[in-house]
Amino acid sequence: MKENTKINWPINILVAIGTLIILFPLYMALTIALKDPQQMSQSLFGLPTKWRFDNFANAIEVTNFFQAFRNSALVTTATVVLTLLTNSMVAYAIGRNMERSKFFKGLYFYFVSAMFIPFPIIMLPIVKLTASLHMTNLVGLTILHTVYALAFNVFVYVGYIRSIPVALEEAATVDGASTWGTFWRIIFPLMAPINATVGILVCLSTYNDFLLPLIIVSDQDMYTLPLVQYIFQGQFNTDYNLAFASYLLAMLPMIVIYLFAQKWIISGVTRGSVK
Repeated sequence: MKENTKINWPINILVAIGTLIILFPLYMALTIALKDPQQMSQSLFGLPTKWRFDNFANAIEVTNFFQAFRNSALVTTATVVLTLLTNSMVAYAIGRNMERSKFFKGLYFYFVSAMFIPFPIIMLPIVKLTASLHMTNLVGLTILHTVYALAFNVFVYVGYIRSIPVALEEAATVDGASTWGTFWRIIFPLMAPINATVGILVCLSTYNDFLLPLIIVSDQDMYTLPLVQYIFQGQFNTDYNLAFASYLLAMLPMIVIYLFAQKWIISGVTRGSVK
């Protein structure tokens, strides 16, 4: 006998509405990118009557896409690697010492309090400081992204590190391991799930950041992808067709990275639970 399965219509309706809300902006971006201005004036929401795939080629040429993508990829990759290596060490020192040291506990709250400072407040001092230190380039941009993410990452890392048993480190110390060796051989591998989470968040925020490169980078040859997208915004008009084609091209690498990283996070969480 077949079991009677009751369909939960309210949940299904909510899922369908949520799916439409998510897919509709993507549909609009695709259709606008494949139209010309005349088709947009005739029908904004309809499918293109003539598919303009050359909009993507024109967007690549206008924005010097591949050079901008190279700059974004370099900054994003360097920021993720530098963030995982440095922020995890800072959080480890704080997390293992904040219970017995007021200095480290105060340092923890000092970093966490930085999350409540709006970026526009410190924007002008950052511009002056980077200009005086000759850091108005991709290297300076990488360092600033790493430092600016430290507050949130310390908050996330410390909570995870404190969930790792101290007995593991004590056993390593008995075996003759140094603090440096204990961290890299025992603690850091156990932090794979949280490293994946932090890495993805830093990757997305760095790759999509517009404001910090805008105020830091002055050389057009060092522009990142979000900056070159600004070329389509004119004083009196906006070329929406080329703009949306460029947006889709810029968005594609992050979609691919997120799909692969999502699988890695699931496997990382599984390994962490087994250990």
